[in-house]
Amino acid sequence: MAAMGNIQKKLMVRSQGGRRSRRARTPMPGAEQQEGQPETGTASTSDNHDLEERRAADSPGDLKSRGNELFRGGQFAEAAVQYSGAIAQLEPTGSENADELSILYSNRAACYLKEGNCRGCIQDCDRALELQPFAVKPLLRRAMAYETLEQYRSAYVDYITVLKIDCRIQLASDSVNRITRILTELDGPKWRERLPPIPAVPASEPLRVWHPAAETPDQDPCPNSCTPTITDEKMFQALKEEGNQLVKDKNYKDAISKYNECLKINSKACAIYTNRALCYLKLGQFEEAKLDCDKALQIDSKNVKASYRLELAQKGLENCRERVADPSQVVLLSPDSSEAARHLDTKNDTAPPSRERERRRIEIQEVDDSSDEEPERPAEASAVEEGWSAERAGKIEVCKPRNAYEFGQVLSTISARKDEEACAQLLVFTAPQDLPVLLSNKLEGDMLLLIMQSLKSHLVAKDPSLVCKHLLYLSKAERFE
Repeated sequence: MAAMGNIQKKLMVRSQGGRRSRRARTPMPGAEQQEGQPETGTASTSDNHDLEERRAADSPGDLKSRGNELFRGGQFAEAAVQYSGAIAQLEPTGSENADELSILYSNRAACYLKEGNCRGCIQDCDRALELQPFAVKPLLRRAMAYETLEQYRSAYVDYITVLKIDCRIQLASDSVNRITRILTELDGPKWRERLPPIPAVPASEPLRVWHPAAETPDQDPCPNSCTPTITDEKMFQALKEEGNQLVKDKNYKDAISKYNECLKINSKACAIYTNRALCYLKLGQFEEAKLDCDKALQIDSKNVKASYRLELAQKGLENCRERVADPSQVVLLSPDSSEAARHLDTKNDTAPPSRERERRRIEIQEVDDSSDEEPERPAEASAVEEGWSAERAGKIEVCKPRNAYEFGQVLSTISARKDEEACAQLLVFTAPQDLPVLLSNKLEGDMLLLIMQSLKSHLVAKDPSLVCKHLLYLSKAERFE
């Protein structure tokens, strides 16, 4: 019995101990809340600490590289976040990291442009250009954003500034042509008067190469990539065209500045002296015009424009003691110079001028029908300069154009004269498959009609296969797309 009692006591003790341990393991609601809070807080603090350490370990260069990878993968929003982080680290340093900051703002602007945030793109491009003036990529991206927002005047100014920096950028050239048509429709023939000021690009400004096919953000600035991309010849041509355009716009003072820059590159360019003389004549600066004409005649003694403008300068000065260019010589050199002929008749019919009327201002009426180069007629003049010439009888002798620009100038002049035979010669020199590129978007109705008539009248009997190929590729020109 005693043994049975001991066994029963042991079982009861075990049973109570089990219940006590189970009750001990069951926490009270308040206890669960109190115990849970420190554990959660500890985990959160640890995670935040790790995140801060990770962010601190990322340098601006690391963030930018990560942003570039995300951009290439099409993750533009995520890339913008990385660029923003790098900007936040570098912005306090200010001008110490101006080039790197400019690139980061330009990269983020590219992300905004891809996402359709044009205003954000413009703001970042503004900041990038503050840090690095005349950087090509921010200018192009801002121009695209302006165009998307239909702010065509601002877009035109940015595109034309890009062309001043590097005239080889086809994207900017095509955009200028496109926006010119839009502005002409919106504002009429005087649309240029409503443009914002176009900045002057310093000739000493270091230029960066633009790769239009690379849709990737800017890389680190490298001294090797900062070499000028425009040769003296191309810079000369760009300055000359700007000067010619300013003459067309009757902005003669700025045109003189452009021609001055041209002469720094090539002091033997006769056409620049005659063009600058025209500007001086328009401004009534006859002495300067005379000097330029004399210089042009030293280079080319038979230059028609120099002779005629020298006479106008002499007449403006009323300096009878100086040698006056003979108008009959102008007529002899250029039979088509109708205005010089009229001036010769006037000179023969009028008495010598009185001394009382010395240094009076005269209205300059410019010769408009000679074959030499001048701003008012760049198409015909440039074609002469590039290797084709007009004979005195009016027949055009066509040479093979070397590029699209020469092709367009020659075709424009042929179209103006409606010379089917010359047009046929030009088409013989031109590979049919090159027509869409050469014509681009410049194919007008009268030009198309002339090409068709030339093919029919002069080529179809000689080479029908060539005619068929020309017609095939002609239909692929941008006009028909």
